[in-house]
Amino acid sequence: MPKGVGDIPELRLEVLTDFVTKWMTPPELMLSGLFPESDSPSDTIKWESKEGGRGMAPFVAPGSPAPLTFPYGIAQHEAKAAFWKEKMYFDETFLNNLRKEGSLQEYKGATEILAENLAGLTNRSKRRKEWMLAKMLTAGSFSYNVQTGYKSTVDYGVRSSHIVSLAADYYWSNGTSRDIIEDISDGKQVIADDCGSKVDLALCNSTVLKYLANDPTLLTLLQKSTFGSGDLFKGNLHKIIGVNPNVVASLLDIPNLVIYDELYEVRANLTAAVTGSSTVAISVDDVSDFEVGGTLRFVDVSAGTYEDETIASISVEGGTVTVSSAPTASFKANEDYVVMYRKFVPDNTFVLAATRVDGRPIAEFKRAPFGNTRGYGLKPDRWEEKDPEGVWIRVQDKGLPILKQRDAVYILTVAA
Repeated sequence: MPKGVGDIPELRLEVLTDFVTKWMTPPELMLSGLFPESDSPSDTIKWESKEGGRGMAPFVAPGSPAPLTFPYGIAQHEAKAAFWKEKMYFDETFLNNLRKEGSLQEYKGATEILAENLAGLTNRSKRRKEWMLAKMLTAGSFSYNVQTGYKSTVDYGVRSSHIVSLAADYYWSNGTSRDIIEDISDGKQVIADDCGSKVDLALCNSTVLKYLANDPTLLTLLQKSTFGSGDLFKGNLHKIIGVNPNVVASLLDIPNLVIYDELYEVRANLTAAVTGSSTVAISVDDVSDFEVGGTLRFVDVSAGTYEDETIASISVEGGTVTVSSAPTASFKANEDYVVMYRKFVPDNTFVLAATRVDGRPIAEFKRAPFGNTRGYGLKPDRWEEKDPEGVWIRVQDKGLPILKQRDAVYILTVAA
C-alpha cells in the first residue's frame, strides 16, 4: 500500500499544529503581548470605544430614584477582520529524504529544513499581526486587503488633538525652538485630562531616543551634579548606542519607555523590466505594503548586487511603485525583485499611552473564525499534490486589533 504524507511523522497535522502552538512569539515582537485577546463570533468585528473616564456618582436623598447616567463619548465601530496567509511547497526529493531510512544525516538535515521553514512562515504571520498593532498605536488607522482589488481602512477615531505633528522649528532632530520636555509633558497632560489616567507607556525607536539624549535641556538635567550618579549613558558611545532609556523614563516620570527597533520586510517581484537611468515607475506583483518615503532596494538575483532609491509615490490601481530617481542599472522582469525594510515604529514618531483606564485595558486583539472548521488564531495545515508529487504547508490567521479607549493614546510626530 503506497505511503502518503501522513506516514511522515514531521508532516502529520497534529505535529505541525503542536509545533506552531509551542513556537513562542519572537522576543523582539513587543506589541503583541501588550493587550489581551478574545474571539469574535464572526469576521465582522464590532466594538464600542469611548472617551473620558473617572466619573463619579452624585449624591441623592434617601428614598429618591437613582439619576440616569451613561458612558461619555461612546462610538460604535465595525470592520471586516483582516485575513493573512502564506504557503510553501516541498517536492518529492525533500519528502523522500524526510522518510529515508538508514541515513540519519540526510533525515536530520531535511527535518531541520522543514522546521526552519515552518518557523519562518509562523514568524512572518506573527509580524503581520505586530504590524497591525503598530499601525493602530503609531498612526491611528491602517488599510488592508479584503478581496482581490479592494482595500478596507480601519480608522480608530483618535481625535485630532491626540495626533500632533510638530512644526519644523520644533522638530526634536534639529528645530531651533525645540522643547522636548514640554512636548512630552503636554501629551501626558492631554491624556490625563481627557481620560483621567496617567501615562504608563512611551514608545519610540533608537533614532528618537538619540534626539532625547542629545537635547541640551535634557543633558543639563541629567548631568552628574543634578541627577544622581549621572548614568544616562552606558559608555562613551552614547550618541550611537549607549543611551540608558530607564534614566530618561525616570526623568520624564514614565514607568515604561519602550525602545523598539524591530524591522519588517516587504518584497515584490518585478513584473516589467526596469531600464537603467530611465524607468521610475516600477511594476511589481504587489504594492500593498510599500510606503512613500521608504527605501526601495532593487536586487539583481544573478549578479548578487543591489541598488537603493527612495519611494516617491505608489499606485495601487496601476500596480506601480514610483521612485524619485531611476536606478542606474537595469533589472529583469520575473527574475529580479524589489524589497523595502521598514521599522514597526517610524523614525519620527513618539507615542504616549495610558494602557489601562479605570483598570481596564484600552485595546484588545479580536480573533476571527476562518476555514471550514471555524478555527481561531494561527493555524497550520497541509495537503498533497499527485503530479508532480509534493506537499504544501500553509499558515493562516484572521483578526483585527481594536482600540476601546480613543483618548488614551497620544501620537506625536517629532521630525520630518
